[in-house]
Amino acid sequence: MSSYTETWLPAPNSPYQFYTRTYTPKGAPRGAVVFIHGFIEHVARYTHAHEAWAARGFVVFTFDQRGFGRTALDGPNGKAQPGSIYGRTGDKEQVGDVEWAIKHVRVTYEGVPIFLMGHSMGGGLSLSFATRQTAPPSKETISLLTGVIVSSPLIRLTSPPVSMVRWLGGRATTVMPNFNIPASVEPKHLSHDPVVCEENTRDPLIKRSASLRAVDDMLNRGEALLVQNYKDWPKNLPVFIVQGSDDRVCSPKASQEFFDKVPATDKKITFFPGGYHELQNEPDGVKEKFFDTVISWAEEHLPFTTGVDGTASSKL
Repeated sequence: MSSYTETWLPAPNSPYQFYTRTYTPKGAPRGAVVFIHGFIEHVARYTHAHEAWAARGFVVFTFDQRGFGRTALDGPNGKAQPGSIYGRTGDKEQVGDVEWAIKHVRVTYEGVPIFLMGHSMGGGLSLSFATRQTAPPSKETISLLTGVIVSSPLIRLTSPPVSMVRWLGGRATTVMPNFNIPASVEPKHLSHDPVVCEENTRDPLIKRSASLRAVDDMLNRGEALLVQNYKDWPKNLPVFIVQGSDDRVCSPKASQEFFDKVPATDKKITFFPGGYHELQNEPDGVKEKFFDTVISWAEEHLPFTTGVDGTASSKL
């Protein structure tokens, strides 16, 4: 069984700190995973998933994004941090935060291959991160990645708002970007496990609202991936997309469209038949199969293998 440490670390270009978790394997890490969580949620929901990675020799670094989880609602001293408001975030800040996390892992675990993994909103953000042509992030940071893994990525919603609503939302964002609006993900659409759905409903770290800018940027980011930004994916950066075929939150069709377009020479997409949005929380052995699927893919992309004594040998 792995263990994790909780640390508050200074957020880039902000007066507050991020709540972070690091899951460490027993021996020398074979690889590292920077994990980016989804919309209106937090990293504590992934303990079992990150323990599965650590059990296979990977260190996992993750954090509650600005505007979400304990970063928004808590602080190092147990009090809400000035300037950190629930649901208040934006695309440029989020991309910069992912870069910060990758750099943190690079310095902390020098020489260890780094994988970027995101779920839902974090999945769309992870895909977008690799296509940016202007900083943030820098080309150097993108080059640090060994691969990108996304589960149920938010490229397009399964039931997107009508174009007029999107247009009005975009107009409102320019006038009052930090105004919070109701924004929810139906718990019953997350998993076939009723316990997971009920826990999501009662979770005190999940508030069902977000700023206009956060929502608008999130949706625009996905559309940009499909229309234009897919062209800028680094051809030598492997990507793996995993999703449930019955995802009622994020569109499986959009994931397939992005996969078909992205010019990566090493790319893979896997759909779990009948799976809902959170494969990491699906019952009846599905989550265990999901964990093995994504971790095995990462293992196949390690540039070297690590022995029990911590020594490394090249696979090339």
